[in-house]
Amino acid sequence: MHIGLIGGIGPAATDYYYRGLIRRHKGAGRTMELTMAHAQIDAVVRNQSAGANEEQAALFATLLGHLKAAGAEIAAVTSLGAHFCIKELTEISPLPLVNIVEAVDQALERRKLPRVGLLGTRLAMESRIYGGVTSAEFVVPQGDDLEAVHEAYIEMAVAGRVTPAQRDLFFAVGDRMVQSQGADAVLLAGTDLFLAFDDHNPGYSVLDSADIHMDAVLARSIAS
Repeated sequence: MHIGLIGGIGPAATDYYYRGLIRRHKGAGRTMELTMAHAQIDAVVRNQSAGANEEQAALFATLLGHLKAAGAEIAAVTSLGAHFCIKELTEISPLPLVNIVEAVDQALERRKLPRVGLLGTRLAMESRIYGGVTSAEFVVPQGDDLEAVHEAYIEMAVAGRVTPAQRDLFFAVGDRMVQSQGADAVLLAGTDLFLAFDDHNPGYSVLDSADIHMDAVLARSIAS
């Protein structure tokens, strides 16, 4: 099944999805059909901060129309942060969407983890992933940690690279959620966080929302 991806939010996550889906299709012995459309990360950040859900959904719907015209049969947005408008987008999308929030909810239900820490944007953390996950209790960074994680995440996503200081912050805040708030694991609730965590051991269990999403995209693409 032909996959359409909305990428660019940020560029590093888009590349991560592209490579990850290539690897997954090869492992499944399937040929991948894929077309990408580019979204402007500055517009997404601005609309998220302003609560302009309908405006961002309309921008995404236009891109999804381009993907459908290119032959895509299903689509996904390569950013958990950009799913702040997923309800509005689903209502107007010209293509069936593989929703990362639903994929994470199903994955956590399978793993049966009672308490999970969140790292990501401010809205993703404060809303407990937009209120769309009910299969686990979430804990979030406390005090100044929440804003520090948000700012470091946005800077990292826009730049497409992580600094040692940003990695140290993410690791330390995750550890505090495990040690002080009883988190059984930390969910990377931001698809660019692989930049900090890939090939590094923070000393606690980590779940990557991007990996969960790519598994769901693969399953949907080879379902028929």
